[in-house]
Amino acid sequence: MMRPVILLVVAMLLAACGARAPLTPPAGARLPVAPHGASTAPSADELLRRDALAAPERSVELRRRSEERQDDPFDLPPE
Repeated sequence: MMRPVILLVVAMLLAACGARAPLTPPAGARLPVAPHGASTAPSADELLRRDALAAPERSVELRRRSEERQDDPFDLPPE
């Protein structure tokens, strides 16, 4: 009886420990210097933003029926 209650309390504490303030460098540290050729150093938000190649959009289109594959000229048997 007591074990599920303890597990529930621990799960709630772990769920509540997320960041609630914007990220800043620790005391005595600073953000990285500006990249070569850039006039200003990027902000913390710019450093955390991912470009499209780092996080591509996913296609969620499901196949409703089987379809014939097109011939692949590079699908060769091993030599």
